[in-house]
Amino acid sequence: MRNYEVVFVAAPTLTSEELDSFISHAQSVVESKNGKVVKVDNWGKKSLAYKIKRFREGYYVVLSIEGDGSAIAELERRFRVTDYIIRFISVRVDEDLKRSEKIKAARRKKAPKQGFESPISAENEQMPPMELDL
Repeated sequence: MRNYEVVFVAAPTLTSEELDSFISHAQSVVESKNGKVVKVDNWGKKSLAYKIKRFREGYYVVLSIEGDGSAIAELERRFRVTDYIIRFISVRVDEDLKRSEKIKAARRKKAPKQGFESPISAENEQMPPMELDL
């Protein structure tokens, strides 16, 4: 199973009930293709960076999905034929997660051990303590 993040922007003319029903429809599409929606993150209505189809705002929704390419392909096809979906993007994130885990492991390997003693502290232990007259 691969991990994907799918972000889509819906038109601001939708009601919250219509948006929720579309999100549940998207989940059922993914599950029909043997996928699993791990997390749904509804960011709400945000302003767009530029006008898209005469809209200045849109509802942003992020779906975290575990599945194969067929589930994502079907979901993207549904996005294309739905009028109130302004933009969407699908990104495969499992390769990035693997890469970041490798980097973390390499950093842990390079990091000095907790019991490391510097040579400077060993020299200081051999010197007699200094007496200060105040």
